[in-house]
Amino acid sequence: MIAITGSSQPISELIAAYPENSVEQQVLKQMSDSAETYRYDTLKQLQFELSLRKEIVNAARDLNQSGLNFTVFHKSKVNPEFWERTSNGGFLLKQGVKPSDAIRDIFKNGRLYGTECATAMVIVYYKALLELLSDDTFNRLFPSIYLMNWHRLDPLLREVGTPQSVADVMLGDRGYFINPEVDPEVSELQGENVIIMPGGLYYGHGIGLTTADRILRMLNANRVDGATQSAYFIEKSAARPNFKKLEQAAQGSAATISPQSSQSSQPSILNWRPFPQPISR
Repeated sequence: MIAITGSSQPISELIAAYPENSVEQQVLKQMSDSAETYRYDTLKQLQFELSLRKEIVNAARDLNQSGLNFTVFHKSKVNPEFWERTSNGGFLLKQGVKPSDAIRDIFKNGRLYGTECATAMVIVYYKALLELLSDDTFNRLFPSIYLMNWHRLDPLLREVGTPQSVADVMLGDRGYFINPEVDPEVSELQGENVIIMPGGLYYGHGIGLTTADRILRMLNANRVDGATQSAYFIEKSAARPNFKKLEQAAQGSAATISPQSSQSSQPSILNWRPFPQPISR
């Protein structure tokens, strides 16, 4: 169910306003049919989330086609025109470079870059916001970017690094496939971070845009001898941006999201294994 403070517009009208089978329409239908109540202070707040979810999906597709290489941190690489490669393998925005230009260059010249899967997920979120916001707003909100898995997240994106219990896993969420009996010789195959995509597909850096079956086959092929437990997708668990906080920030508001404007209950934090590398093709 969807509840919008002060709005009497039927949700069916809002659903009909979006193209058939669009990301926005699919998310709205899932929310509307859910037993969970999704609460919003304004219609604009909901529309911002829908737009950002669409752009996350688009950014994942774009990154998949960018040529961005998978590599471990000690072998990471950057385009030195826009980024400094730090000693731990992170990407630090160079002085005098516009953040918007630096993020776009990763998608334009992906073959000049290489990183692991967690950092790739964060790149997806930056690109999604860049497409949704003006360059001026994006550069104001993110004047200094350091790409280094979940440890160096900007405060406005902190939630994307923390999986939570959710009633519904939706398009644009970050999910996780876990391989509980991974062969210790290939510990990088202990799991796969993914963006939830339309059509039952998932995007993971290094494995690309693919199905759950393929991800599971890859993981199960890399279990310890005698393993009996299959790899699996962690249901009812997702990491997602704080859409309300981002919408307020985009409007230039310094207000803090109040408990009344969040969902009815605070989701519990889950523990995923940290930063597994993606599966080899």
